[in-house]
Amino acid sequence: MRSLCRTGDPRLLRDVALVCLADGVIGVSFGAIAVAGGMPAWLPVAMSLIVFAGAAQFSAVGMLLTGGSPLAAAATGLLLNTRTVPFSLALADSLGSGRAARLLGAHLITDETAAFALAQRDPARRRAAFWLSGLALFATWNVGVLAGSLAGNALGDTDALGLDAAYPAVLLALTLPALRDLRTRRAALTGAALALAATPFLPPGLPVLLALTGLLAAGRAS
Repeated sequence: MRSLCRTGDPRLLRDVALVCLADGVIGVSFGAIAVAGGMPAWLPVAMSLIVFAGAAQFSAVGMLLTGGSPLAAAATGLLLNTRTVPFSLALADSLGSGRAARLLGAHLITDETAAFALAQRDPARRRAAFWLSGLALFATWNVGVLAGSLAGNALGDTDALGLDAAYPAVLLALTLPALRDLRTRRAALTGAALALAATPFLPPGLPVLLALTGLLAAGRAS
């Protein structure tokens, strides 16, 4: 925890706060959508605590609300979360050495925590950024989901409010500084082109996994 206190980077704290704000809004949307679709209020709250994966949760709930089986919903969520496997390998040193720390750290690995941590060059700052963003996002997401679940039908159509656009917009802003590197930019553009081309033909989640092949472009350039 001392490393968290020593981080003191105002830009990091600002960025974490902005992402927490966006995640909280999306959490409210997720809780409201689940309850408005007929789920009991405790279910999205429990799912957020146990799963903690926004895209996978939205996909699973969407499948359940359209009549899909719980098994198919769970399989879809697992498929979407396979994209965090490369993050886990890259962040292994940031989780700590104890079994409890590594178990909790693995639960906190998301797109955002990976972006925050991998943006740091120094290992100590990388570890601090990971835990700071991970714990803050976990708390904010779950509070948002709880609020949305309690609000239920009162929010109305969350898509009409534009809540679905906050999450990808903030994540895009986080990745922009990394695109200054030529190899990173080449990999990102290649992956994005492949994902966009495959989106009309593949189920949700698979185009994102296909985008990882953009890393081959960076490897070939190096």
